[in-house]
Formats: sequence, C-alpha cells, structure tokens
Amino acid sequence: MQTNTSYVAYDPDLHAALLADYCLSAAPGERLLVAGGQAATPLIRAVTRALLTRGARPVVRVDYPGQQEDFAELASDAVLDAIHPADLSDVEALDGSLRVLTPAPAHPVDAARRARLLAANAPVASARARRKWSLTLYPTAHAAAQASMSEAQFGEFVMRAMFLDRPDPVAAWAEVRLMQARLIERLTRADVVRIEAPGTDLTLRVGGRTWANSDGRRNMPSGEVFTGPHEDSAEGIVTFTVPAEYQGQMVRGARLEFRAGQVVTASADEGESALHAALNTDPGARRLGELGIGTNTGIQVPTGNILFDEKIGGTVHLAIGKSYPETGGVNASAVHWDLITDLRQGGRLSLDGEVVQEDGVFLI
Repeated sequence: MQTNTSYVAYDPDLHAALLADYCLSAAPGERLLVAGGQAATPLIRAVTRALLTRGARPVVRVDYPGQQEDFAELASDAVLDAIHPADLSDVEALDGSLRVLTPAPAHPVDAARRARLLAANAPVASARARRKWSLTLYPTAHAAAQASMSEAQFGEFVMRAMFLDRPDPVAAWAEVRLMQARLIERLTRADVVRIEAPGTDLTLRVGGRTWANSDGRRNMPSGEVFTGPHEDSAEGIVTFTVPAEYQGQMVRGARLEFRAGQVVTASADEGESALHAALNTDPGARRLGELGIGTNTGIQVPTGNILFDEKIGGTVHLAIGKSYPETGGVNASAVHWDLITDLRQGGRLSLDGEVVQEDGVFLI
C-alpha cells in the first residue's frame, strides 16, 4: 500500500466519517451511544454530527477528567459492587456504541476497588458486546506525551495508523482484511502454538477455535488476527516486554507462569499490585481469553496505549480473562486485559512445530 509522505494534520471530521460509515455502519433510526472524555469533544461533536446527517439517533455521554477514579474511590460498597437495573436496561435499548478513548493523567486508586467496580459492571459490558460496537482514540496531549511525541506528531501518527492519510481509507482497510485472511487460512489448520522469545516459552492449543480478522471495524485502528485458546492449554512462561496500562496504572515487565491453562505465579518490574488485582478479580481472570498476532507494520513503536500497541507488526498479545464468543472461547471474566510481547528481536512463533514467524517476519 502506498503511503502519502507529506505531513497530514489530525482531522476530526475525517475520523468521524470513517467511524460512522465504516465502523458503525450507521443506519437511519439507530440509537447509537457516543461516549468519551471531555478532551475528546471535537471528535465527539464530529461523530454526533455525522450520525445525525445519516439519520441515526446519537446518545452522547461525556465524562469529566477523573470521573471513573472518583467512582472507584468514593462509592459505597453497595454502589461499588452492584449495578443499578437502569444501567443495564439503558444499554439494552441501544443499537450500538462507540467508545472514544481519551487518555488523561489518572490519580492513583486502590487496584482492588477498581477490580470490584469492573466485576460489578460485567453484565453491562456483556450487553454492550452483544450489539455492534467500536473503539477508537482521540489524540490528547497526555497520549502524545506517553508516546514521547509532540501533539502534532501524535495527531499525524493517529491519522496514518487509521489510513486517514490515504485517498480511500476504506479500500486500505480492505487490503488489510485480505492479507489477514490469507494468514488465517494457515492458522486455522494449526493446533499447537508455541511462542518463544527472551524470557518466554509458552505453548497453547487453538485447534477447532475460530480466528477473527480484525480489520478496523471494531478497533480503529486495527491490524491483528486473534482467537480464544483452549482454556486449559497454556503451559510455560511468558514475559511481556511492552508496557501495558491497567485501570490507570502502568505495568512493566509482567511475567506469568501457566500450568494447565491457569496462572500459577505472577510478577512485574513495575505495577505488580495492579497485575495481582487483575488476576484476583474472579476465577476466569487467571486463564487466557485471547491470543492475538499484530500485523500492522505501520505501527512500529509502543505508545503506551493498547489500542495501538497490540497491533504492532511482529508482536503477539495474550489477554487474561474474558473470551470473545465468536472465537469459540468460553472463558468468563469481568477482565479482558491484553499484554504484549515483542518477537522482533530473537522471537519465534511456531505452529505444530513449524516456525512460521521469526524475528517478527512471517515465513509463510
């Protein structure tokens, strides 16, 4: 695919049009939630306007900075541990939803209380997942700083990652879909997957499971294929070399040891308390719900945001917790947290003993 090498500034109207038409496929009369933080108001307004001109009925929810942290920190036990019936019925009355990630500084909140809030909201999350949904990111100043870029540089990075620098972004995503379909043809024939890298030697079974082709409709940007490994199959050790945020806390150097599919030991160089809080959320949080393979070679450096980082070409990610039902996975949990390991320097991915990727480069 040809890339425009000239500078391209972030444009919320172009972003909104791609979300409304390609990601949400907005239709007249549909009640569609648009949710995000205050800093994302330019994109939220652009999406709302786009939905209205397509005959949809947008429902807009804007959070103030720190709203989720306030809820987790200050809610009584009764409020923290149970949802109100109206929260569930409101989601059930939607036709779809868009969540705009709006990275901002977070003040520390007890990780265990965050985990309780997440567990209580699991029915709402499940109801939302049964409808069409999409997730994207607004390029905030905080996100740019996390990525060690200026705001202008990060805005351009976001545009290019979404192919919004191309004359026809939808056609570019169609090319990604075709490339990933060819990869899935080989993956579907495999049973045992082995992941090897410094500090990592892990095997999983995926035979009979379905591989999903993530082509930007649900995650914008995207560029990955993923499945739900057999819940009792994970054996070995994995070290996650790309930092990952969990509930506002950055976790670096996480290491998990699996036996019969379950995490038996866990440690981290930084953020270990958040790692253990996630694992202790519920029994399903100690098993894997997803194995993903990043394919987007246009995203080369970690940004501190999972929406981009899990798509980096030459990486794999494993999610502890909830499976996506469309993959055939059956693991149930309030948690779904993606953790990434980079295979581009000394890593290998094997299918039934055949090396199919080495140093991040596919051999098939």
